[in-house]
Amino acid sequence: MLEALWTKRALLVSGKGGVGKSTLAATLARAAVRAGHTVLLAEVTPSLEGPSVLGPLVGARGAGTEVTPVEPGLSFLRISASAGHRRFLEDVLPLRLMADAALRSRALRRFLEAGPSLRELGLMYQMLDLVRKTGPNGRFLYPLCVMDLPATGHALAMASLPRAILSLLPGGPIGRAVREGLELLQDPVRTAVLLATLPEPLPVSEALQLASEVRRLGLPLAAALLNRMPENPFPTPASRAALNTLLAAHGPHEGSRALYRLEVAETSRARLEQGVAAPLLSLPDLLASGPALVDQLASALLPLNARLSQKEAP
Repeated sequence: MLEALWTKRALLVSGKGGVGKSTLAATLARAAVRAGHTVLLAEVTPSLEGPSVLGPLVGARGAGTEVTPVEPGLSFLRISASAGHRRFLEDVLPLRLMADAALRSRALRRFLEAGPSLRELGLMYQMLDLVRKTGPNGRFLYPLCVMDLPATGHALAMASLPRAILSLLPGGPIGRAVREGLELLQDPVRTAVLLATLPEPLPVSEALQLASEVRRLGLPLAAALLNRMPENPFPTPASRAALNTLLAAHGPHEGSRALYRLEVAETSRARLEQGVAAPLLSLPDLLASGPALVDQLASALLPLNARLSQKEAP
């Protein structure tokens, strides 16, 4: 499964807040680099105010407003609406000085930042610019872009963008940019959406609702990422039955709470697997945090991927 993801141009990691979405985006980027791919890890943010959440997870230093090398094969960038607006103006105006002059206009900046559709246009345009950027040899500078989307569902907003903008501006450079961006978002050859969630009832309900919206908008849903799945030390029915007998005979036990959490997690996973209609990757619940957690999860992806591939094989 992972090999198929590495052939994409853009992996869009989405999900509600608090499910470890940024950690999973960093994990995917780290795993792809270990598999020998060149990766740009991008944090998609409406505003550059405040520190980056994603960058420190891979050891990125600096503000991230420019593409920053982290290690061989891995770079980091923060994608913002303002940077996308600048790239758009640089492309459509004959001189870069004219773009700089335009952005120095307070009225224009307020206009670009005021409407949600225009903010989404800026984010979409910078994403598009990164995916299509090539070097002197004609090869893509960033063959694989792993993009951590905001928790507010900007992938859905960007996919809805054409309805708002094309009705007003069907032609010209804005119309062309919106159409090209939408083609990228909806192209299953170049793009994959991955939904991050937790093995709990409410996050799974939210993930299933998000999956329905993703499909309604024509976005290619490639997989669900189930974060912090507890380990099951009693994998067989016989061992589970013996445990239940032991707990019933000796009354409440500290392990009862852990067993209940495991049962909830397994039920949630089964519900997600049945409802999302896409491959499911379950990542373990580990004690580490920060970059160490990303490294351990990237290592865990390999055996998980091998087991999933065996399951899918005829």
